[in-house]
Amino acid sequence: MIITKKNLQIGKYKKKQDKMLSDFDRQDFVRRIWSKDPTVWKKESEYSKLIKNRLGWLLLPVTMKNHCEEINNFTEEVRREGYVFAVVLGMGGSSMAPEVYRETFGVKENFLNLHILDGTDPVTVFDVENSIDINKTLFIVASKSGSTIEVDSFFRYFFEKVKAVSSEPGKHFIAITDPQTSLEALAKENSFRKAFINPPDIGGRYSALSLFGLVPAALSGVDIIKLLSRAESVMLECQNPKSEENPGVLLGSAAGLLAKKKMDKLTFVFPKPIASFGYWVEQLIAESTGKENTGIFPVEGESTGKTSSYSNDRVFADFTLGKRKKEEKNIHKRLVKNFPVIELELKDKYDIASQFYLWEFATAVIGSVLGINPFDEPNVKESKDNTFRVLDYFSANKKLPERVPVVSENGMRIYTDLSLTVKKAGKKRNAENIFDKFLKTHRKGDYISLMAYLEMRDETIRELNKIREILRSRFKSAVTLGFGPRFLHSTGQYHKGGPNKGVFIQIVSDDSKDLEIPGRPYSFKVLMQSQAIGDYESLVKHKRRVMSFDIGNDVDEGLDKLFRLVKDI
Repeated sequence: MIITKKNLQIGKYKKKQDKMLSDFDRQDFVRRIWSKDPTVWKKESEYSKLIKNRLGWLLLPVTMKNHCEEINNFTEEVRREGYVFAVVLGMGGSSMAPEVYRETFGVKENFLNLHILDGTDPVTVFDVENSIDINKTLFIVASKSGSTIEVDSFFRYFFEKVKAVSSEPGKHFIAITDPQTSLEALAKENSFRKAFINPPDIGGRYSALSLFGLVPAALSGVDIIKLLSRAESVMLECQNPKSEENPGVLLGSAAGLLAKKKMDKLTFVFPKPIASFGYWVEQLIAESTGKENTGIFPVEGESTGKTSSYSNDRVFADFTLGKRKKEEKNIHKRLVKNFPVIELELKDKYDIASQFYLWEFATAVIGSVLGINPFDEPNVKESKDNTFRVLDYFSANKKLPERVPVVSENGMRIYTDLSLTVKKAGKKRNAENIFDKFLKTHRKGDYISLMAYLEMRDETIRELNKIREILRSRFKSAVTLGFGPRFLHSTGQYHKGGPNKGVFIQIVSDDSKDLEIPGRPYSFKVLMQSQAIGDYESLVKHKRRVMSFDIGNDVDEGLDKLFRLVKDI
């Protein structure tokens, strides 16, 4: 069994979990999940159709085996034709799992070198372009809805690039989408090499074991039959009607129960080879549970600190890959002594598929425990709508909406809604004073989110993590780091739909580099700036505490200024 009660170090809450599991059995809980009974999550009739249409992931380890031959044959076809690179043009659920596969397994010899593009920063787009040979690249246009603005922009840009070197540009493109979407029509119109049509009853964040994850994985050399077999073994365990013997119910009930006891910061500790799993599970949990003013806030990518760095709102999911190393043992002992800990063991990298399925099932259980629908994402659309509104303004006025900073100092402009964040800024209105008062709005049980609309490069991540550690140490707070716009399809839902416990620090840059988007009146730079403005306005609308820093056109210098500002307060 992938997880038992022995893996749940939850102390005094064990008896409460036992009662919950007994209640589940009396309610025929597991059978009702498998029969797709929407009342497991919501009694109201208006939820019924939506929930029933989002449970296709339950049987993916079996149903997707029927597609493996087609996927593997396609992989062999493009390899024979000399393709060397593959680029996923995706966002959120269509790109997270492929990134996990790429980072976990690498690229098998003589298979396609897989790149993931899910950032609208123009430098990121340019870097991907310079990392490939267009003539030998297969582009994977991936979108469940078929109309995602980022994916459309990526396609437009690279289709023009391919047209410049090929008389048959469509041969360089495939689509992965739901039936009868605009992307399926686009694929036919432009003679794409192939369109993979995914089952429509699967939400994006539950699609790791669907065509959205399996096609890119196979192209890079991952054994997808082995992946599905590992996931199937967990699927069968999750069909066990006895809740205390069902790993998905055990995990979900523990996490949900602890969240209701105000331990709602689920912190992931990974060995380095599987650390990218955090990208995917963060989206799954945040977007599924962060709504109706409740939810579990996932924390990934955080360095493990001293126990004094944490508050008592933490729960740790501690992963091992193979035999636990000495340093990992020491960290584990320290965590178990002070916090609830969930132990998860992978015998090898292919067990990542087992974890995909386990956490999907557990998240569905968490939704039931918290009384929410874990299969919708109402506030994601809100930020999208705000982005379109800003882009419409730009199209009409040839400029972005003007924003008035509360402070403009040392090459840095700071924006905030004083009525929400710093009601009494005092007479001395400078960067240090304003930011100090903003941070002091942090309360026990809050979290801090660094939201960077910047190129996701190693140097930037290191600098932001330095800021992250200072803030965690000072406030004993969970601090997350997300890059825009990708986090809008992940933790962005929790930011607006979850409890009002967030202190949000947005970071933008006026980088001078830019790339035009063919057929659109705006560029990648304008698109990214519009997404940042739209998200800021959405946070303000929900009365969230948010401060935006425009660090200028030199990212390294601007981040250094921000670091010194945080350090000196």
